[in-house]
Amino acid sequence: MKLKRLVSLALGSGVALATVGASSAQAVLVVTTTTDAATLGNTIIGSGITATNFVYTGGDIASGTFTGGTSAGIGIDQGIILTSGDANLATGPNSTGGSTGSNTALGDAQLSALAGGAGTFNASVLSFDFTSTSSDLFFNFVFASEEYPEFANTNFNDVFGFFVDGTNIALVPGTTTPITINTINNGNGNSGVNAQNPQFYIVNPSGAAGTQYDGYTTVLTAQALGLSAGSHSIKLAIADVGDASLDSAVFIQANTFAATNPTLPPTGSPTDVPEPFTIVGTLIGGTAALRMRKKLKSNDKV
Repeated sequence: MKLKRLVSLALGSGVALATVGASSAQAVLVVTTTTDAATLGNTIIGSGITATNFVYTGGDIASGTFTGGTSAGIGIDQGIILTSGDANLATGPNSTGGSTGSNTALGDAQLSALAGGAGTFNASVLSFDFTSTSSDLFFNFVFASEEYPEFANTNFNDVFGFFVDGTNIALVPGTTTPITINTINNGNGNSGVNAQNPQFYIVNPSGAAGTQYDGYTTVLTAQALGLSAGSHSIKLAIADVGDASLDSAVFIQANTFAATNPTLPPTGSPTDVPEPFTIVGTLIGGTAALRMRKKLKSNDKV
């Protein structure tokens, strides 16, 4: 019998399930899917910015608005979400190691270039034109994924980009490196071995209340400084890399797409524990077997 169904029956009969029940009671992240480009764009626009010509391309269920992110632990209370699958799967608790919401959307050439030429799938893209009163641009965001932690430092290197006039500004802080699964992580399977910029990574253990994604970044700020006068373009995009399985998402904070630098909100830190099947998956056949295990788990829904 499926875990979710077991939980439902147990609660209905008055049986206490401390691990799952206590954490899921706190899950407050609420996602409302929408493909309305103006709604998505205007949700993030802040002071000093004028925006026009909003366009969205992607799956019907891949994007939306969200609330309750602070209590959910991601550090951003409200804003928009763009995913490489189904935005509805972002809500907690973290009840499965491999949520997948393939939406049959195409890939994106610019994202493929960021991922070293690898194939991309299920791209979700919001674009618009804007002007800035300060000639600068800033906004806060969090990157999250079901590829974490098992597929860090592998070919399943899900990617996103924020392209201002064609140049990506979604970068590991203090570097010119694009943010992907392989550039911010705590090593494959949270081992700590070959970890990449782990100071920006947060583990979301199984059973945690906040969100379904197994790992995510701290709240980061994208910026473009010294823009020329006049109108500029922005393209916010995310996609699966290597195959169409295991969702990734980018949360962008409401009203922080602004001409002045927003204050970084605090970010929660769930307990750093591995997912229970990580070692088992490795023993029964390495990366391929583990990935199949995660795919099977993602289909175990009610």
